Parts: sequence; C-alpha cells; structure tokens
Amino acid sequence: MDPLLLGVIVAVATIIVLFSGVSVALGLLIVSTGFILIFDGMRSLELLPEILFGKLDNFALLAIPMFIIMGSSIASTRAGADLYEALERWLTRVPGGLVISNLGACALFAAMSGSSPATCAAIGKMGIPEMRKRGYPDGVAAGSIAAGGTLGILIPPSVTMIVYGIATETSIGRLFLAGVIPGLLLVLLFMIWSLYSTWQSGDKQLLNAGTYTWKQKFEILPRVLPFLGIIVGVLYAMYGGIATPSETAAVGALLCLLIAMIIYKLWNPKDLWIVLRDSTKESVMILFIIAAAGVFSYMLSSLMITQSIAEWIGTLDVNRWVLMGFVMLFLLVAGFFLPPVAVILMAAPILLPIITTAGFDPIWFAVVLTINMEIGLISPPVGLNLYVINGIAPDISLKTILKGSLPFVACMVIAIILLCIFPGLATWLPDVVMGKAI
Repeated sequence: MDPLLLGVIVAVATIIVLFSGVSVALGLLIVSTGFILIFDGMRSLELLPEILFGKLDNFALLAIPMFIIMGSSIASTRAGADLYEALERWLTRVPGGLVISNLGACALFAAMSGSSPATCAAIGKMGIPEMRKRGYPDGVAAGSIAAGGTLGILIPPSVTMIVYGIATETSIGRLFLAGVIPGLLLVLLFMIWSLYSTWQSGDKQLLNAGTYTWKQKFEILPRVLPFLGIIVGVLYAMYGGIATPSETAAVGALLCLLIAMIIYKLWNPKDLWIVLRDSTKESVMILFIIAAAGVFSYMLSSLMITQSIAEWIGTLDVNRWVLMGFVMLFLLVAGFFLPPVAVILMAAPILLPIITTAGFDPIWFAVVLTINMEIGLISPPVGLNLYVINGIAPDISLKTILKGSLPFVACMVIAIILLCIFPGLATWLPDVVMGKAI
C-alpha cells in the first residue's frame, strides 16, 4: 500500500479511537499495535516492550515529576491568593490595576505551577469575584483569568517544553530560555487588551482598587518572595552550569514542599499525601503518553509513513510560509480536541524534519507550537480553562466566558505573527546565554 494513503488511514483510525473515549496513551497503543500486527506480523510485537520502556529510559524525564511536585505543593496552599493580593496592593494606583494584578498573578503562578487549570482555579477564586464587585465586565473578568492560565505551558519552567525537548531531542535549557520573551510579550498583549476593554465598557469610577498603606504592601511580601526566589534560583542553577534541568527540578520540588510546610503550615500528613498522590497520578499519565507516543512513532517510521510525508512535503512547490500556515492550522485543530502533551508527542516527530527542511529553527517552532496549544486551552469544544472558570463562577455562562476569551485568542495570534516577523524574539535569549546552536 502507498505509504501516504496508509498515513491517511492511520490518521482516521487514530481520530476514531481517541474520540471513542479511551485515554490518549491507551488509544495510541491500540492504533500502533493494530497496524504493526497487520503489516509486520506477530513477531514484531516482541519489540514493543523494548520500545515502550526504552522511551522512558531517559534521565531528562525525571524533571517532569519533579516540576509537577513543585507545582502541586504550590497549588495546594494559599500561594495563589497571596500572590494575587500582593500584586493588587502594589498596583492599586494604576488605572485598571486590578485586571493587571490578575494577569500578573496568573503569569507568576503559572510559571511556578506549570498547570493551566490550577492557575485558573487558584487566581480565579479570588480574582473573578473581586473584579466583578469593582465593576469589571464579566467577559473581561472571566476571559483574562482563562487566558492568563494558559501561560504556564510557555513561561519556564514548563513541562510542555520538556516534553517537546524529549520528543525532538532538543536542548531543554534552550527551550526554557526561548519561552521567556514570548511569554512576557503575551502578558503585555493581554494587559493592553484588558486595559482597553475596561476603559471601553467598564465604569471608570470603579477601575481603581482600594487604598493600601506601605505597611500593608510590605507585610504581604514575605509570603510570596520565597516562591519567586525558587523560580529565579532554579533558572540560575540551570543556566549557570551548576546543575542539569532534572537536578534543579528536584531541588526546586524539595524547596517548594519545605516552604509550603513552613509558611503555609502544610504539616498534616493527609495534605502532604494528597500533594504526592496527585503529582504521581499526573506524572504517570504524562509518562504513559510519552511511552505510547514512542510506540506510535515507531509504527509510523516502520511503515515508512513519516519518511514519505516528509519526502512528499519536500516535493511541493510552495512558499515555506504557506507550508507553515498549513502546519499551524493542523496544530490548531488538533489542539481543539487533544491536550498539548499529546499533540506534541504525536506531531513533533513528524513535523520536525519537515520544518527543518523548510529552513525553520526547531527552537523557534517550539515556541510557536506552544502558543498554538495555548489557543486550544481557551477554545471550544474541549477548552479546558473555559470549564474551569465556569466551575468557579457558574453564574457566568460559557458563552460569556468564551466571548471574553476570544480577544485573548487574537492576542495569541498577534504574538505568533510577531514571532514569524521577528524570530529573534524566541532565539535571541538562548543564543546569548548558551551560545549559538551548531
């Protein structure tokens, strides 16, 4: 059978299996095993356990559960509320400072936790009622939190970037650095839109928060500065050549647990057990997807599907930006239905040779891909953040939340366009800190 036709059949079969309701990892294993059996026979199954476990035999994977523990220990405390309150007190004099406080808190909490739903829940529980009370439109209040929560998969340390690095054998350190400037750019675009929308449709007399004394401003800092110090310390240790990403993740996880225990009195063994239990569940889920995606990639390669697609793309007489446009459209649609980790693991091994052949930088592509995945988190039908916000504020309809988040989707599209025009936004910092890639 023609490999390209076979690739279409595999794609259709994968979509059908994943939409049947099975987990992503199990669905990939079912599809992979089925096609390997049909085309390579029973003897080929002997390789599957070796491929499955071999994909997990990677020291860099240790960073994933460590960063997840780091995020879970923060998410289980009042760190999000304190972070929000600290920014609110310091930005109270800024017109529309409350919405900026929420976006800033989302960006910092997302960087610490790496979880979009956790960020939406932690900041939204305090931020949304407070913004509505002060006269902000429901769409701005809900949409800003939903969009701000997506920043966790871009701003380092990011589990999604680790997964991309492992899937494509790209430097995780470079990927982390590449996400810094685009992440700050997105925060800036979000803030600009939020301020504009509040001035247009909000009561200008209610856009300023309350007044706080200098004592009140400084007394909140001891609760949040240790967590921010951990982020700075983790990044310094990683880029200062002191430790590998996995080692810094382990130290960061330990420090976050200690701070949660000391500052937030997380001494109860049941609470600590919940943190470790939830971290283990999420880590196993991601690692299982990674292992299953390894088998899926092997199946595509053994049936010559990957090579044939890359060869076919290479023969197309189209502008490389037209090609990138189709790639972005494919990723956007995939992100509507699948979590970012699954999309990256399934698509990155196929797309990487295509985009490198077309002359695109794989580090730059990782950032563009990640922002594309962020759009999926606040877009129907699966937009997870929309449902989290609806759970926090059930009296705000999904339609209002979606309408409020659409301008932030436009901000993400603008960020992607700016990255296409100025790729140095993603590649400059890694090149300066770590030297140009060979």
